[in-house]
Amino acid sequence: MRLATYRTGKVFILYDADSLCDASGAPQIGPSTFDPDHWRRAGRVIGEAPGRGASLFLAPGPPVANTEWVLRPYRRGGLVARLSESRYLWTGVERTRAFRELRLTAELFTLDLPVPRPVAAGVTRHGLTYQAALITARILGARALAERLASGEADAGLLREVGRTVRRFHDAGLDHVDLNARNLLIDHEDRVWLIDLDRCRRRRPGPWRQANLDRLARSLAKFEAEPAMADIRQGYTAPA
Repeated sequence: MRLATYRTGKVFILYDADSLCDASGAPQIGPSTFDPDHWRRAGRVIGEAPGRGASLFLAPGPPVANTEWVLRPYRRGGLVARLSESRYLWTGVERTRAFRELRLTAELFTLDLPVPRPVAAGVTRHGLTYQAALITARILGARALAERLASGEADAGLLREVGRTVRRFHDAGLDHVDLNARNLLIDHEDRVWLIDLDRCRRRRPGPWRQANLDRLARSLAKFEAEPAMADIRQGYTAPA
């Protein structure tokens, strides 16, 4: 994977040059790529995910046919959203949430960990603030662990695989600050994927590992699936 940067006006773009050809000197991507209305007008929105920011599923077409993308705008939650739902303080392009998440995702992807292939991050500066969005490849046929639990399609073997997968990420130093049953996806081959790396980082081993697991346990409780955590912990602690 080869990341490259591109700037046009007040828009900064970090993208995977191996996915988006830049042989002509400019990437096949631009500010409109991060605009949901652009995709709606083009008739290429094929679905929408629940959650803050309403991620869109896209069919980008040539030159990246036979794939689907997920466009996720960054949105604030809580009380601070009353001041601004989509703007963040500008402290430099490399410190924006979008650039940091895309670079981290690329690191983990290169380590052959199950994360979506990163495509591009777009940041638009507005003086002292910025807005941003992230595009990753869609994991076709994947469903959230929360959905599998709700439908009774998460047996002990699958839950242990969830635990083993979380342990792989922890061994790579990933502190996932929002580890929950919606950010763990299961594809049609029962492979486990981890998504939404916003504000996450790689760290040395420490108490954050247990904090991640505790957060996952609280998430399972919200979905009335507390017993699932026992199998997840068994997979997590099993020898590699």
